Amino acid sequence: MPDIQMSSPMSEMVLLTPNTENPPIITATPAVSKDKDALREGSAESDNSRVVMKKQLGLLEGVAIILGIIFGSGIFVSPKGVIREVESVGTSLVIWVLCGLLSMIGALCYAELGTAIPKSGGDYAYIYEAYGSLPAFLYLWDAMMIFVPTTNAIMGLTFASYVLQPFFADGCEIPKIALQLLAAATICFLTYLNSYYMKVTTKMQNIIMFTKIAALVLIIIVGLTWMLMGNVENFNQPFENTETDPGKLSVAFYSGIFSYAGWNYLNFMTEELRDPYRNLPRAIYISLPLVTGIYVLANMAYLAVLSGPEMMASNAIAVTFGNKILGNFSLIIPIMVAISAFGGLSVHIMTSSRMCFVGARNGHMPAVLSHISVKSYTPLPSLAFLCLLSIVMLVVSDVYVLITYSSIVESFFIMLSVSAVLYFRYKRPNMERPIKVSLWIPAVFVVVCAFLVVVPVYVAPYEVAMGLLITLIGIPFYYIGVVWQNKPKWVQHAIDSMTFTCQKLFLSAKEQKQD
Repeated sequence: MPDIQMSSPMSEMVLLTPNTENPPIITATPAVSKDKDALREGSAESDNSRVVMKKQLGLLEGVAIILGIIFGSGIFVSPKGVIREVESVGTSLVIWVLCGLLSMIGALCYAELGTAIPKSGGDYAYIYEAYGSLPAFLYLWDAMMIFVPTTNAIMGLTFASYVLQPFFADGCEIPKIALQLLAAATICFLTYLNSYYMKVTTKMQNIIMFTKIAALVLIIIVGLTWMLMGNVENFNQPFENTETDPGKLSVAFYSGIFSYAGWNYLNFMTEELRDPYRNLPRAIYISLPLVTGIYVLANMAYLAVLSGPEMMASNAIAVTFGNKILGNFSLIIPIMVAISAFGGLSVHIMTSSRMCFVGARNGHMPAVLSHISVKSYTPLPSLAFLCLLSIVMLVVSDVYVLITYSSIVESFFIMLSVSAVLYFRYKRPNMERPIKVSLWIPAVFVVVCAFLVVVPVYVAPYEVAMGLLITLIGIPFYYIGVVWQNKPKWVQHAIDSMTFTCQKLFLSAKEQKQD
């Protein structure tokens, strides 16, 4: 297949008219070789003239990505899932602490994996490296078809709800079409921003990160002040009526862990992180203890002001908290929730596109999704593809049901990713590991995750079965799209034509790999 060569991404490109046999595919000049030390330092003089995603994320941006995705809107909207299952204040706080510790243990494992395998893609890259093509494809299938677009849709709807609510009277329901349109516009805007203005996006994330922390600190200070004023009646007999059913306890853990979800998202962008061998683990070590401390204290504040029944009856706990105790200043809370949802959505769009990009680079997605914009050096086709899927999910009436079906499957794949630490210790004992955790750390994480995966089988068998079915549907697509190489000429011609058309549309080219 003939290639169109270009001396640099910003140089003049000549796009030939596709012939009837094989449309040409835009490629880039051979990569300039870089040694490992250059990768470690994240600097190479040739980067400015090659079509690659640039290393423009430092430690602050890494922390902002982790905090941005964890501090989405969950801690402001729905921390009631834990207390609803355990039915006691003391046990709910214990579970929040344990979920934080479990997340920190998992994050330590990802620090080892991210520095031993310095590739973007996160869980997908580690499963691919450890267990091969099919398991990695099935994870990518679930992520691209369900996890990512449904999460984007839900975060977009959350943002739209908090923006539009002040324009409607109390008790007046916001029209569904208005929510969908604003959510779609927000997803498209943030996709555009992440596609063409990466530096603006990262600076915005830094600002939003401090805004989120300030909002949570405000809630904590107000709650602790309320307690110091003698309002501690909600903490009398904190473990009374504690639920002991293993199934309900596992569901409570799921609710807590869901709120901590996102601590592995920086690993999706390892190749864009400056000095990843230092900044990746540092970002994790800074973020997770901070998140755990803030989450536990924020829930203490909620529980000090709101009773258990009040929390379970609320659809937006932070707003109920503000209305009860902040008086005229209660408007601050919904504004903060909207900002948090906006920032979390931006981070999720940015990081998840890298997993799609890496999957396509490995041949698990259409080739055009592995291309990079020659102007902005971002995976523009992947961003556009996920934007389209997210908008489709906005009009799916049971989007929340879909993500419920897949949550247990996602937990299984996270367990599989962390088990790769144990697998590599056995299969590749001499593998270079800039960070090496004690073996008990991944062992504990895998055992706990296995419990959380197995127990729901009898608590929610239908949801587990549906999640499994969605995953298994990906197997035929794997064999047709990945394994079957000798496709008919007309099929290959159609694929090449689509790739060439998308390259012209997005002004994108193949990544210039390092020698």
